[in-house]
Amino acid sequence: MRPPVVMGVVNVTPDSFSDGGRYLAAGDAIAHGHELVAQGAGILDVGGESTRPGAEPVGAQEELRRVAPVLEGLADAGARLSIDTTKARVARAALAAGADVVNDVSALRFDPGLAGVVAAADCDVCLMHMLGEPRTMQQNPRYDDVVADVKAFLEERLAFAVAEGIAEERVWLDPGIGFGKTAAHNLELLRRLDELVAVGRPVVVGTSRKSFLGRITGREVGERVAGTIATSVLALERGAAIFRVHDVAAVVDALAVAAATLRADGPA
Repeated sequence: MRPPVVMGVVNVTPDSFSDGGRYLAAGDAIAHGHELVAQGAGILDVGGESTRPGAEPVGAQEELRRVAPVLEGLADAGARLSIDTTKARVARAALAAGADVVNDVSALRFDPGLAGVVAAADCDVCLMHMLGEPRTMQQNPRYDDVVADVKAFLEERLAFAVAEGIAEERVWLDPGIGFGKTAAHNLELLRRLDELVAVGRPVVVGTSRKSFLGRITGREVGERVAGTIATSVLALERGAAIFRVHDVAAVVDALAVAAATLRADGPA
């Protein structure tokens, strides 16, 4: 088993569901990123556009204004940098600034130029499943079989990426927990995550602080660390490789213990 990788969230936005506005100032976001690395984050995922349910889109110029100084300020933070964007223009600038991962919630569907940017840079790319778009994704989401449907989508997007010149070994897959799914859908995806792992690419899971955890526990957004830990450990056991979270220190510790338990030879 490869050691799990924790991706720390750096939202440079005024309206993200969990910490909107808290790190909108570049200096605050940079300090937060350094703190997450100190807590054990191997990747920092920097985003300048909220993708919470109902979020309104942001133009590329404004998105770049938010993220560019943060990426520059985190270039020596000691972790890989990921740009959370659906836009070719933003990704190109972020990659030039030191990012080496593109995290695209649209799975290369929203901007026809993004696949070419990723292919030219030969960088890693995360393709995520989302039903519709952020403004509409939670309006009565329906599936025949959520796991089979999400798997088919991710396989199709993987094939598209490879056809566009992206090396298959550069692609990560994300089932998009909370992106056009009910609480029952999210739980079914976690329960059967091994079916997505079977596609053969690293699977990214992002359950951190999401609303389905609140529905189960009754906890508010900032009180969902335990639920995030539980879902992350379950996802690890089912084969997930990368964990996108806000509460890095707690999840790093939980995954270290879980990984040591799951290893045949125990802790190193």
